[in-house]
Amino acid sequence: MEFAGKTALVTGSGAIGGLGHATARVLAGGGADLILTGTDPQRGAQVVEDLRAAGGECAGTVRFVPADLSDSAAVRQLVEDAGAVDILINNASVMTFSPTTEQDLASYDAAFAVNVRAPFLLTALLAEKMAAGGGGSIVNVSSTAAGLGMPGMAVYGATKAALESLTRTWAAEFAESNVRVNAVAPGPMRTSKVVAAMGPDMGGMGLTTALKRTSDPAEVAHVIAFLASDRASYMTGAIVAADGGRTAI
Repeated sequence: MEFAGKTALVTGSGAIGGLGHATARVLAGGGADLILTGTDPQRGAQVVEDLRAAGGECAGTVRFVPADLSDSAAVRQLVEDAGAVDILINNASVMTFSPTTEQDLASYDAAFAVNVRAPFLLTALLAEKMAAGGGGSIVNVSSTAAGLGMPGMAVYGATKAALESLTRTWAAEFAESNVRVNAVAPGPMRTSKVVAAMGPDMGGMGLTTALKRTSDPAEVAHVIAFLASDRASYMTGAIVAADGGRTAI
């Protein structure tokens, strides 16, 4: 098992049917010990139960640590609670959808706090620990909104563009410490949250891709797991589009 003996911290993993949950399942299937985090302990417990119920498919240990990533003190406490981490998946995200002229500052600040500041702090605090342990891997979850002009997505797109910029900078900063940093940019994806809000066809968003369909979270999770693994040992600073060809056409 390629992740046996490694500990992975996956943010935004406290909801069944989300990308964090799917990523946790793939990593656990590879033998990783998992630290999951989200804001709702009850929903987090459901994810933990799901992973444990998978039995042999999820060989490592799993625990949930509640944390509000918009609170810098809570982020620092999460790092303390997590202990040694080999893999960091910066997946937690707040999505805002509003025309620029109608965007409220509270939502603006919340998006940047969770989507940019939290990954910044987690990376700053954990990369040194990874280096001390011989290296590690960080995977940031971006979005096609980082590189496409989408009405109503000014704030969300800006946070993801910032995360992609940080990915490249961190790759340069931490290379000598054997800490690789990459990002995945998903396209239209059928997470439980999006389907609940938009319906199963997601407003036809799949038709905007070359493959003419939306993705299952597991499809993106496998890309994340690849980047986190030693199979991607020569990759750092990469932004990998897992978007069904959305940005290619």
